[in-house]
Amino acid sequence: MADPRGFLSYRRADSPKRSKTERTHDWREVYRDLSAEEQLAQTREQATRCMDCGIPFCHSGSAGCPLGNLIPEWNDLVRRGDWSQASDRLHATNNFPEFTGRLCPAPCEAACVLALTPAAGGAVTIKRVEQSIADVAWERDLVVSQSPGLATGRRVAVVGSGPAGLAAAQQLTRAGHEVTVFERDDRLGGLLRYGIPEFKMEKSVLDRRLEQLRAEGTRFVTSCEVGGSRPGDLPVQRLRAEFDAVVLAVGALAGRDAPELPGRELTGVHLAMDHLVPANRECEGDGPTTISAAGKHVVIIGGGDTAADCYGTAIRQGAASVSQLDQYPRPPDDPDFDVSPWPTWPWILRTYPVHEEAGERRFEVAVERFIGDENGHVRAVALRHVRVEKDRETGRREVIPISDEVTELPCDLGLLAIGFTGVEDMPLLDGLGLVRTRSGSLGCGPDWQTESPGVFVCGDAHRGASLVVWAIAEGRAVAHAVDAHLTGASQLPSPVHPTALPLVAP
Repeated sequence: MADPRGFLSYRRADSPKRSKTERTHDWREVYRDLSAEEQLAQTREQATRCMDCGIPFCHSGSAGCPLGNLIPEWNDLVRRGDWSQASDRLHATNNFPEFTGRLCPAPCEAACVLALTPAAGGAVTIKRVEQSIADVAWERDLVVSQSPGLATGRRVAVVGSGPAGLAAAQQLTRAGHEVTVFERDDRLGGLLRYGIPEFKMEKSVLDRRLEQLRAEGTRFVTSCEVGGSRPGDLPVQRLRAEFDAVVLAVGALAGRDAPELPGRELTGVHLAMDHLVPANRECEGDGPTTISAAGKHVVIIGGGDTAADCYGTAIRQGAASVSQLDQYPRPPDDPDFDVSPWPTWPWILRTYPVHEEAGERRFEVAVERFIGDENGHVRAVALRHVRVEKDRETGRREVIPISDEVTELPCDLGLLAIGFTGVEDMPLLDGLGLVRTRSGSLGCGPDWQTESPGVFVCGDAHRGASLVVWAIAEGRAVAHAVDAHLTGASQLPSPVHPTALPLVAP
């Protein structure tokens, strides 16, 4: 059994980071490379803090991990030094723990019993242990290809190669189906490839997992627009004729814009992804980015993950200054359980490693307009202090100025990181007769099937822009549904229902 006093013996310790001076001058991951001995010893200490609670909220699904990761089990296996079994238990519920260990904001840690009071020293570093198990598994060749025992003769097309699509493809391949993943970009990975900066996850981590999928039998086709009409594209007629089922994992990449904002049309004002994609392509060796922050005063509008990704990218490109603007109040440093009761996702200030490096964050401010120079290029933003109010009946939020004072902030590059509006316009939707919901997503029934028979949906395309752990969970669940649709029954796991939502405070 677990050590019930482990959390009293060891303090919480997050992964040590490289120095700011070092990491801001390259694109490598921000965390230090530990020796094998250091990694094993530190991870075992952190895993020992887990008490194996009688009711493990950390993987309860609604409050913790939607994948149902067996967290207390692999924590105890790490504590005992059984890394092989720990890897087996981790991979039993998660196809790509090296992705979630690096990229997931860890709702499991928010739901950890040790997060209830500061006296306990903080939640178990579940995310750190997860990444260590995955990395050790790769280093020790514990991650092996799993070929299906029997071929079903059924063919499945997966459209999109992000985490949801890859999870669905791996599960269906292992079930014996012939799976082909279609990706419209020139490289595989979706947002894992071109949205997530290298300093958060080096792409070699993605590439080695893709090689595993290839070895298992999953086929990949890149530079192919499903539903398109250009050479190399796959028309809908052929898609329907050649495949017994289709999984749409196309993401929710339509960026939210602010066309009504005065000065939005100025040169130098872009959506966040217009900055991140070419920056990631430069890291892939495709040549210099088309939108560089080098020597510029950068203003990022938005307070989420994408804004932080732009923040760190701008610093590494050599920005003269970086400012991130958030219209909401500064969250508290510690959870307020009156506002967000445990184990719901707490409202606290989330500081990413990039925020420690340079620049500043401003709260309760909004851009009133972009100000241009005589050549039509943005040179500054006009700011007002604001308050955000929510109508209790309609749920609509209104941004209200609370001061007449307007200040100017230098801005040579303005980036809008204010969210996504759902699935992009694409010929595939018309070809399949699918209409987006009011939220911009693609609806489905309880079996993940859309209104188009034999066509299923998962990930951000169904849920809207969300977490990598939810994408993988939905990919696994839709694989179960497709397998059952094709064969009449399925033994594949189905961790979430299409209507599943994380537990939040009212």
